[in-house]
Amino acid sequence: MSTILVVDDDAPIREMLLQALAAAGFATREASSAEEARLAVAAELPDLILLDWMLPGQSGYEFARELFMDTSHPAVPVIMLTARDQEEDKVAALEAGADDYVSKPFSLSELVARIRAVLRRSGGQAEEEILGFGRLRLDQASHRVTIDTTSLELAPMEYRLLAFFMTHQERVYTRKELIKLVWGSGTYVEERTVDVHIRRLRIALESSGHDHLIQTVRGSGYRFSATP
Repeated sequence: MSTILVVDDDAPIREMLLQALAAAGFATREASSAEEARLAVAAELPDLILLDWMLPGQSGYEFARELFMDTSHPAVPVIMLTARDQEEDKVAALEAGADDYVSKPFSLSELVARIRAVLRRSGGQAEEEILGFGRLRLDQASHRVTIDTTSLELAPMEYRLLAFFMTHQERVYTRKELIKLVWGSGTYVEERTVDVHIRRLRIALESSGHDHLIQTVRGSGYRFSATP
C-alpha cells in the first residue's frame, strides 16, 4: 500500500483529501506546514507528497525545491496543489522538482488518477503493462503498439508521447510541459519540435482513425481525449 503525505494548512481541505485517499486505498499521513512535512519525511519517507503551494512560513514551492535538491534520501514524487493557473507558475512548479500539479478547484477522482499515474512512473506502484483505448493497445513491457492485431511502427519519441498521453488523459499540456515530462528536464528542445512529433504521431494513427484522440487546444497545447 502506497503512503501519501498530505501537506496543506487548511484543515477542512486536508481532511477531505485524507478521506478521499483512504477510500482509494492509500495509507495517509498529514502535515500543516513545510516544517511539519520536513519532520514527517525525516521520520519515514512517503511514496508521494501532495503539497499545497501556499503554506505558512516556507511555501510549498520552496519546500519542493528543497526536496528536489536534497540527496540525503531517495527522490520523493511531488504533486503540487495550487490556485495559481498561469502557465509560468505551472512551469515553475515543474522546474522546482514537482512531478505534476493540480489546479484548484479540482476533482477528487482526477486527483487520485494523477497520483496513480505519478506512482506508476516513479515505481511506487506496479505499472500497468498494457494500456488500452478502444482498438488501440500499447504494451509498455515490449514497447509494441497495435491496432486490433496489426502492429503500428512508431519512432521512439512518438512512442514516448503516445505512452505519456495514454496515461495522462483529458488534461491539457503546454509544449513546455511536454518537453519537461516527455523529453526530460534539462533537455533543450525547441517548442516547435513538439509540434513536429505530434504531427508524426497523428499521421501514424490516422489510418486506424485514432488520430482524433490527440487534440490541439488553441493557445494552450495538447490533450488526449475521446471527447471532441
